[in-house]
Amino acid sequence: MKTYEMIYVLDAAVAEDAKEAFAKKFEDVITSKGGNVVSVDKWGVKKLAYPINYKTEGDYTVLTFVSDGATVKELERVSDLSTEVLRRIITVKA
Repeated sequence: MKTYEMIYVLDAAVAEDAKEAFAKKFEDVITSKGGNVVSVDKWGVKKLAYPINYKTEGDYTVLTFVSDGATVKELERVSDLSTEVLRRIITVKA
């Protein structure tokens, strides 16, 4: 098992309880696949470098977790299904 970081950007217009629901959904995917969430670091709303779907601000969150590659594939699938997720990237933490 490796340590990964997932940085995702949600639409800033999303309600606060919906943002919490996204964090919980991603954590549930990790734990259901046998992984472990190390930390969740909320950076808050920041201006985007360029507009994405006509949005100029996004809510950034960094999720650090320990899991295997199958969990990463499932996180990619789940985040791609959500229109509120503007961007996401998952990397192996060195």
